[in-house]
Amino acid sequence: MSGYILDLRKVVGHRPLMQVGASIIVEDNQGRILLQLRKDNHCWGYAGGSVELDEKVEDAAKRELFEETGLIANKLTLFGVFSGKDTHYIYPNGDEVSNIDIVYICKDYSGKLHCQESEVEDLKFFEPDKIPDNISPPIEIALKEYINYKLRG
Repeated sequence: MSGYILDLRKVVGHRPLMQVGASIIVEDNQGRILLQLRKDNHCWGYAGGSVELDEKVEDAAKRELFEETGLIANKLTLFGVFSGKDTHYIYPNGDEVSNIDIVYICKDYSGKLHCQESEVEDLKFFEPDKIPDNISPPIEIALKEYINYKLRG
């Protein structure tokens, strides 16, 4: 969790916060999608997290990708901005958020894949039509839209 959000939580507790996220859907050269099994809700999702104060969204996305997966994003392409009731979420610890998720696609990356011990249980590439059923709720809409985009060609 970002320092900014942690500071806000000290004041507002579990009450809903508007949270701006920066995320990356990594695609390998075989067209598979990198997903991570989250430790907090035991669901699969793509790399991403909160944007810090005065941080560029692209920099936040790259930082989160590196922290969570060990990969370095060399080039990002904006995929979409996702918000509204479908991205509203209550974390297992009771923190409630209304997410605005700015999602990028990354096909050009480097580095060695490894899990961030505090947040990630597993990292795995999946064929777009074979992703697991237990997708983290606030990213379901964005991931489904990306998969439909990929499968349409």
